[in-house]
Formats: sequence, C-alpha cells, structure tokens
Amino acid sequence: MSVIGIDFGNDSCFVATVKNGGVETLDNDYSLRATPSFVAFAGRKRIIGAAAKNQYGSNKENTVIGFKRLLGRKFDDPHVQHELTMIPTKIEERSDNGINICVHYLGQTHFFTPEQVTAMLLTKLKETSSQALQAQVSDCVIACPFYFTNAERQALLDAAKIAGLNVLRLLNETTAIALSYGFYKQALPSDNPRNVIFVDCGDSSLQVCACAFTKGKLKMLASSWDQVGGRDFNVVIADYFAKEFKQRYKIEIEHNSRQWLRLLSEVDKMKRQMSTNNTSLPLEIECFIGDIDVSSSMHRYQMEILCDSLLGRVEDTLNRLLIESKLPLKEIHSVEIVGGSTRIPAIKELIEKVFGLTVCTTLNQDEAVSRGGALQCAMMSPALRVRKFEITDIQNYAVEVSWSGEGSCIGSSVEIFPAFHEAPTSRLLTLSRKESFNLTVRYSQSIPYPDPTIGQWTIKEIKAKNHGEYNDIKVKVKINQHGLIVISRATLADKNDTERKSTSLQHTAIERPKLGMIEDSEKSRIPSRANTSTDRQTNKVMDDDNDKRSSKYVNLPMEFQIHGICQKELKDLRLFEERMSANDASETKRIDAKNALEEYVYEMRSKLLGGHLDQHIFPIERESICTELNDVENWLYEDGVDTDYDTYMDKLYLLKQRINPINARANDYERCPLAFDELERAISFARAVIADFKKGVDKYAHFTEAESINISEKIDKSQKWFDRNKARFVEAARTSDCPVNSSQIRYEADILTNYVNSAINRSKLNRNTPKITSATITTGPSEIGQRQLQQHNKHY
Repeated sequence: MSVIGIDFGNDSCFVATVKNGGVETLDNDYSLRATPSFVAFAGRKRIIGAAAKNQYGSNKENTVIGFKRLLGRKFDDPHVQHELTMIPTKIEERSDNGINICVHYLGQTHFFTPEQVTAMLLTKLKETSSQALQAQVSDCVIACPFYFTNAERQALLDAAKIAGLNVLRLLNETTAIALSYGFYKQALPSDNPRNVIFVDCGDSSLQVCACAFTKGKLKMLASSWDQVGGRDFNVVIADYFAKEFKQRYKIEIEHNSRQWLRLLSEVDKMKRQMSTNNTSLPLEIECFIGDIDVSSSMHRYQMEILCDSLLGRVEDTLNRLLIESKLPLKEIHSVEIVGGSTRIPAIKELIEKVFGLTVCTTLNQDEAVSRGGALQCAMMSPALRVRKFEITDIQNYAVEVSWSGEGSCIGSSVEIFPAFHEAPTSRLLTLSRKESFNLTVRYSQSIPYPDPTIGQWTIKEIKAKNHGEYNDIKVKVKINQHGLIVISRATLADKNDTERKSTSLQHTAIERPKLGMIEDSEKSRIPSRANTSTDRQTNKVMDDDNDKRSSKYVNLPMEFQIHGICQKELKDLRLFEERMSANDASETKRIDAKNALEEYVYEMRSKLLGGHLDQHIFPIERESICTELNDVENWLYEDGVDTDYDTYMDKLYLLKQRINPINARANDYERCPLAFDELERAISFARAVIADFKKGVDKYAHFTEAESINISEKIDKSQKWFDRNKARFVEAARTSDCPVNSSQIRYEADILTNYVNSAINRSKLNRNTPKITSATITTGPSEIGQRQLQQHNKHY
C-alpha cells in the first residue's frame, strides 16, 4: 500500500510519496509535478488539472478555479463575495445559504458545491498517483493553511471522503514545511532548541511561523498570516496596464473577462521575469481586442511602487510573528522561504529587514509542503517503518466553551484553549448538573470566518441524585489530529464515586452548577490510524440495585450540530462521484476510439493516394476504398459525432479488413529486397570460407573434405533458391501478392549461415582439446613405472 502527501494549493497541487528510502514528488499525466487546481466541464466529461488549464481561455464559463477559498463558507460571506470577483464561473446561493457552482455538464445545467469540486480534483490526484506508483492509493495526509477554521477543515475532510481518500491527518502547511526541514537534519541540538522562521507566500496567502527544533523533535511556537499572495500582485499590475490601455488605445477591458484573463496571464509571466531582471521588461499582446495590438513596459521598481500597500501587509505579518512568538532576534537561527511568491525580490528584502538574517533556500520552494505531508503519512501508516520524529503542533485561535441549563448564569463560559495551544490534545471540563444541558464551543478571538461558533452539543439523560443533588459531569474537549475542536465525550460520575470525592470542589452554592473545573487530559499523540469519528456513544445505566456494581463513569449520549455534511449525504455524493468517474473513463475510451478511426482514415487515404500503398492496389479497388474512407470521414463529422464506442470500433474493424491485406502486400515488397541482400551476403560468406579452405588457411585446417563438399552443396542449393525466387520477385506485379515473403528469405539465410558457423566453431573445440599422437601412446609401463615395478619385486 502506498502513502502520499498532498499539497492542495489555490493555484496548483503537488503530490509526494515516500519511496526507496526517500521522498519523491510524483509526476502527473502531463509529466509535470505541478497539477493546476482547475476543474472543467466539456460536453460529456470532466477535464481536470493541466488539460483543464489548457482549455481555460475557450471554456472559462465551465472551468472552476479558486474553489479552495470557498470551502466551508456561506454565500453571503464577505470573503466569498470578494472571491467571486476573481472567478468567471457562475455562482449561485443555495437554499441553505451555501454555494452552488453552476456549469453545463452532460447537456444540462448542473450545480456543484465547492466540496464536490474539490473532491473531483482530489480524485484526479489519486488516479495520477496510482498510475505513477502502479499501486492503489488510499491513505494520505492533506496539507491545509494553518488559519483554516473548523468549518473549512471539515469541508476539506468531507471532500476527501467523497474522493475515496482516507485522510490520516490534516496537516498545517507550515508544520509540513517544518517537518520537511527538520526530519533530515542530523545536527540538531539536544538541549537548546534551534529556532527557525518559515515564510510561505503562495498564490493567495502568506503564512509565517516560528518553530523550535531539537534532536528528533519539532515544536511549533507561533504563527501569523494574511491573505495576500502572488495573484494580488498580478491584479495590481494588470489594473495599471488596463488603465494605460484605456487611455492609449481607447479600449476597456474591466468588463471583458476573456481579455482580463489574458492580461493577467501575460502579467504573471512579466512578474516572474522581474524576479531575475532589474531592467525594463516589455509587455506585448497581439490582437488583444479585435485587431488591436497593445504594448507597454514596466521596471521592477515601478512594480514595487504600485504594490506598496501589499508589501506593507507582508511586513506587518512578519512583525506580528515576532510579537506572537516572543522570540528575540538574536535567538533566531535562520529564516527559510518557500512558495512561489517569495521569489519576488521586494518580499525577500522585507524578510531580511525584519529578521536581520539572509534568507535561506534549503527547501524546495514548490514541493516542501507535499514532501512534509508524505513524511507525516509514512510516519502514521502501519505499512511503513520510519525513523521516530516527534511533532508538536499548535491551535491557531483561542477557543471557549459556554454552557446553559438549569442554574446557569450569564458569563458561564471558560477559555478552554488559548491561542497557540499545543495540539493534538484534550482537556476535561467538570460541570455540576442534574438535568440535560447545552454546550457551545466557539472561537473567542477574531477569525477569518463570519461565524465564530464551532458547534453545539446537548448532553442528555442526566438525572438529579436521590436528594436533588447535582452530578459531576466531565466533558472532554479535544483538538484532534485534523485540528478540529470537538467534544469527544461526556461522562457522569456514579454515586459511590461522588461520595468519595473531596470537598475541595464544593465552593459554590448547592443550588447552582459549578462554574467548571478545567483539567488537562492526556496529551494526544498521533495514532497509527487516524479516526475522525465523533459519533456519540451511549452506555446503558444500570438500575439502582446494581448501582454499586456499575462502572466508575458512565458515558452520556450527546446530540450535536457541527459544520460539515451528514453521513448519508456524504455516501450519496461519494456514489455520484464514482458514477462521474466511470462516465469520464467511458467517455475517454469513446473519444480515443473516435480519434483512432479518424486518424486511420487520414493515414490510409494519404498512403493510397501517392503513398507507399499506391502501386500495390488496382485503380478500381483504390477508388472504392477511398470512397469508403470519404464516407466514414463525412459520417464522423455528421451522424458519427457522438456515436458510442462500439460503433467506432466496428467501422475501424471493417476498414482494416479491406486495407490490411494491401498493407501486408506493400510491407512484403518493401522488406524483401533487404532480406535478399542478407541471403546474398550469407552465400558470399560461405563461398569465401570454402575458398580459404582450398587455399590452406590455417583457420580452416580442421575442415574435412566431406565438410567442404557439404558446404559447397549447401551453397549451390541456396544460390539456386535465391536466383529462382529473386526472379519471381522482380517479375511479379506489385498489385498481386508477393511470391515470397521476407521471413522465408531470412530462414534460408539463417540455415546456410548456421551450417557454416557450426563447422567453423568446431575448430575452437579442437584447439582446446589436447592432441593425442603416436608418441604419447605406449603399449607397456613407462620408465618410471618399470623402476617402481622392479623395487616392488625385490621385496618378494
């Protein structure tokens, strides 16, 4: 079983695996490592990845981009409304305020959620990974931005389930980068940690984190971020040129999406060139609108002036990390940069200015995230053995828990996890209750999501004690391996256990619930197999007579409302995705058959009309076949445009039945001259051997006269066969079947050559065998033997 790490980016994706003792980034079906995050719908099939990007300009209305930024969000979210200005596809609001992406697919309008579109891309990555590894792929680690909230993380997990992937962990992108850096570092200190800053600036976001490394361990310290990336620089530069073109050429492209996308593409190329050139670079676009050609130029310093506000946001993010991490500059060992946009010289200069260190490029700037994900997946999979490396991640936002129910009062809440609390982990919250109550978990600080609520849980089947006393309810709040905050269980202490409790907790009035004691539960370590299930468990409570024999704690049933798709709908979406994948495979097979038929028609027609088949067919037959080829061609562009696979293959089979004999005939006439040359050379070689034998050449001294006669007879026989069949070949009409085929000629050449070689090679055996002469043959004992015999006779 293979394991993979997926870097799911807004612009492109990378997939890596652990293979042959190292980490390897996999190629896609275009032999590229980067798979564009594009999903297109064209006719009867979906087009995903590089192929979707290639047809983007001509099919932008049905090509979905930027869907990563829509995961888990509502339509009226201001963030979504901003993103819609950059997405050419039609987006509508669902009845539940969700997002519907409208595309034309299978001849009608279809609506897909961002989770479904993400699942389509993940399915493509899964398929290309399986092809590259020649093995089934299921287990994976997916990297996501560390600023993703519960809703966004759950949406990404749902998309992976729809794609049929088993996500062992959602790994923060910054943590994946840190793991990729630290795993192979052998010279890490044992005591004083090495503090490293990682700056990741990609297409749509900037993430900065501080990490402490010791031998075999990494600990994330703090992080900061901003949703500014390479695409924002592109928009600013493109807007500048749009205004210039409006003034110079009197053209407007603000509302012309096709030309705007074309301008963005050209600007992106220019921006990349600016990273390595400090000279003025030209921008030239032919036939930009109609027959109007546009041109301009820009210097790097002009770009930096235009993007001054963006660069200011970058600097603020870097400074914010220093504040959050509380690291003095002198304690920072180095600064590593990854992400395509860190290649912008102005961003590098800001990093060096803020941290006072020259940036390092130890890591692969494009593949570091996927490589770290692959390492984490290998560490968690039981199928592989990996060197132990401990990871302590962090929860980016502060989280609080509030409760309601009988006796609760205003302000009944507590911060269960402060910002940058280590994760995965869990904590226990103790509440006193005598009836069912509600718990609400929410973020207690500003987050990039309009709704701070994580989820609501109702703890049920709580009854007061015999004298109306309160029960102690222990609620376990957990940050799991995916970074999701969940209430994993609620337990009720039994009667005997309550009586044994110390009175130190009884500082509140008895008619009120306790405001909540928080205690650390076990620090969660990543299991070998991830389990994201939060389904409620209910252990039956035994009656009063058996109360003394009951367990110490009883799990209470819970009902909850959290972000994400319900299990039934997930199952339906998974089946729908499988049907679409099967349809894609069938449509690809059908199109390949159609293309094969069309290619065969063009190829055979060119060969029959002036090609190498022209002289091997009667004119009447050629005209008949060409007519049939023309009919098939016309059918392909008329009634046969959308025909099924079997029909295409049937027509191809019928054409081959007529043309294959002609092809075979032409091939025989083409190959026979070469075969005759081989036979002629074999005869000449055999004649030369006999001539050398007759001259007394030492090489052939072992030949006998009988062998010489046999070889000569073989030569004569082969020569007669050659003359007879060569004459038949020369005289044969090229429109009839060849009187002899090349395999027969080569067979005759091989027989003669093998017979001669066997006689020649016999001499090698004779040279290695000692020659027995009359001088070595004696009829009696040797001289030494005679002396030994005489000495023997003296003793008797």
